[in-house]
This record gives sequence, C-alpha cells and structure tokens, in this order.
Amino acid sequence: MAQIADPRRIAELPRPADRRTAIAVGALLVAVALVVSVGDPGRFAWVRTFFVIFGSLLIQALPFVMLGALAAALVEVFVPIGTFEKLAALPRPLQLPAAALAGIAFPICECGSVPVARRLMQRGLMPSAAVTFMLAAPVLNPVVIASTFVAFRGRTTLWTMVGGRFLLGMVVAIAVGWVIGNRSKDELLKPNPEEAHEHLLELGRPEARWRRFFVHLGNDFLFMGRFLLLGATIAAAIQTFLPTSVLTGLAERPVVSVLAMMGLAAALSLCSESDAFVAASFVQFGPSAMLGFLVFGPMVDLKLVALYAGTFRRGFTRTVVLVAAAATLVGALWVGVAFG
Repeated sequence: MAQIADPRRIAELPRPADRRTAIAVGALLVAVALVVSVGDPGRFAWVRTFFVIFGSLLIQALPFVMLGALAAALVEVFVPIGTFEKLAALPRPLQLPAAALAGIAFPICECGSVPVARRLMQRGLMPSAAVTFMLAAPVLNPVVIASTFVAFRGRTTLWTMVGGRFLLGMVVAIAVGWVIGNRSKDELLKPNPEEAHEHLLELGRPEARWRRFFVHLGNDFLFMGRFLLLGATIAAAIQTFLPTSVLTGLAERPVVSVLAMMGLAAALSLCSESDAFVAASFVQFGPSAMLGFLVFGPMVDLKLVALYAGTFRRGFTRTVVLVAAAATLVGALWVGVAFG
C-alpha cells in the first residue's frame, strides 16, 4: 500500500535557495559587524546601534524559535490526526471555545495550522470550529505564551501583555469562527485531488518517523528563522534610522498606533514564537499597539494570506482579514483603556 503524506505538513518549507539566502544575509551582517568593530567608533556609531538592537533580538528570540520548531515537529510526526477530531464529538455550541482552547495543547505554527484546519473539516469538525482552531493555535500555544512572558519580563505591563494576548487572541479567533457560521466545508475549501487517498495515511516505521521528525525540525527552524532574521533587521533599522519623534508621534495616537503595529506585523510575517521580542523592542508604543501586533500578526500576514488563498475559496481571506482586523483593533483599544 502506498504511503500518503500527512496533510498536516507545513505548506511552505524552505527550499535550498532559501537556506543559501539566509546564510548569505547572516554572513553579510557578520562581515559588516567585523568591519565596524575595527573602524572609527564615532563614524560607525549608527551601525553599532543597529547591531546592538539586531543582536539582542536574535539572542532572545532564537531559543524560542528552536523550541517552537521542536514542538511543531513532535505534533507533526507523532500526534495522530484523530486526536484533533475529538472536538467534533462536542455539542456544537461548545466547539468554538473548545477549538480555541485546543491551541494550548497543540503548539502548531501559523503555516502548520492551515492544513490541520483543512483536515479537521474533512473529518467532520464544524468548519467554523476548524477555522477558530487555525487562528487560535499560533497565539495561545504554550511556547508563544512563554516567549511573551520572557520578552516583557520586568515591565509593569507584563501581565497585561501575557493575559491580554491570550484572551484577545481567543476572542478574535472565536469572532472569526462565529462570522463563518454554518458554512459547509464545500463552501469554504477548494477541491483537493489528494482527498480521495487520505484514508490511506500511514505513519510508517519508527525509524522513518524519527527521520521525518528531524527533517521537519530542521526545515521548520530554517523557515521560521529567516523571517526572524528579516524581522529583526527591519525592526533594528526602524529604531536606528527613523527619528524618535516619528515613532513617538504615532504612539501618541491610539487608533493610528494600533493600526501601524498591525500593519507592521502583517508585513514582517514573523513566527509567533519570536514576534513578542520584536514588539517589545518598540518601547515608544503602549500595550494596545503591542497587542495589535501580537494578536493580528499570527492570524493575518503575507505568507498566511497566500496560504489562505491557496486553500480556501474566494471571499474567505477577505472575511478573515476584515473580521480579525476589526476585532483586534477594538479589543486592543479596550485593553489600553482598561489596563494601559
């Protein structure tokens, strides 16, 4: 019997070219740092500032990227898809909150949650509950919560950020699921020629499963690491070259600051295991703006929009973006008023 690949496989794994690009960029940054270290300190002060910010972001975030890749690979290879399907046995009114809370137990990254949601729909879970799980898991999983705690440790807003991210992430995911409503899987999913063969799925021998585990671990780490590298570079550049008065001006306008940080999160496409460190580096912004970054980014970013467009029918991506943006904006502003 032919072995069929598990549809939970992350849709975008790094190609060799991506790895070479990441290595080349890293080598270039190291070379610049070496040149600066032997040059005139006054002349290269801005470069030193850039590398201090860039390096601190990487040092803090990389362990959580590795931990997230490790947890995701374990779930990918060793957790049967039937574990998720138990949600379908719950009464329909309980499926949305249960699907959101299931993200605590399954540390799946943003990209990995999309094929999981598709498979859950095919196995009978209410589509709105599957979408809720897809959006909640990257925000609520324990690796993300731990990284958020470490990123904001020592600040007066620590518990506002940790608790706010957890609660607002759950509320936004449930809100999107509620708007999806009673739509059937046929109304949401694009046809997949592999569906007829999915019942032939086999996990294979233990040796093969461990081999798959290490392949997923390496691929996931490189895939998430390149976005961390890009995000840390952009964040460091913004804080080095953009006048403080500009950032302060944005931060002083609540709605504009939240929308700006949400847009930045969508553009950077960071993994949720590391985005808290980037958000925390923008010290000019308040809790509302940072929560907008931390909740909206793992649900809607550029790579996810491409995945949604390839997996779901027309209109789904627009619904997710609009509902998630509106719910995040309102919720983040409320947190700022109540606890800021």
